[in-house]
Amino acid sequence: MKRIFDVTFSIIILILFSPILVIVAILVKIKLGSPILFKQQRPGLLCKPFYLYKFRTMTDEKDELGQLLNDEYRLTSFGAFLRKMSLDEFPQVINVIKGDISLVGPRPLLMEYLPHYTEEQRKRHLVKPGITGWAQINGRNKISWEEKFRLDVWYVENQCFLIDLKILSLTLLKVIKSEGIKHGDHATMPSFKGSIEK
Repeated sequence: MKRIFDVTFSIIILILFSPILVIVAILVKIKLGSPILFKQQRPGLLCKPFYLYKFRTMTDEKDELGQLLNDEYRLTSFGAFLRKMSLDEFPQVINVIKGDISLVGPRPLLMEYLPHYTEEQRKRHLVKPGITGWAQINGRNKISWEEKFRLDVWYVENQCFLIDLKILSLTLLKVIKSEGIKHGDHATMPSFKGSIEK
């Protein structure tokens, strides 16, 4: 039932919002150049890697050593707007249709975080990741990594269709209010280096 709902709802989103997606794609091309889509490998169900798609929000500016600058220096005002309205997340419906992720589930994070999880935190990979999740409607980037993972594991252990519907409806309210986008002085979240409890 979850898979049928994911695919059906994602196709409806693509059809209804296709004009907006085209406009955003054109603006990204004009303001940030190519590529229009940001593609990055992330861990999916049981940590199996896949490529996640987003609209690009940052430049490719590098320091004198050829290393990318921190997110806050590369994030443009246009990119910040896309993130504020969660428009950068729209291409992930392609991931949903492909079966990489679900509409609802723990957010797919970076591959480099995998060795740093505790056994309890690793449970977040027992279900497909999602575009939005329990942690996203309960603080998003305002809460700590440890709290995010506790909320992710709670979802894994309590997931059901009604909870998914609740998360989707509350996500819409969070997007409208633009809540929890930043973490302190960081553009999004600082890198996860491991839990103290580990």
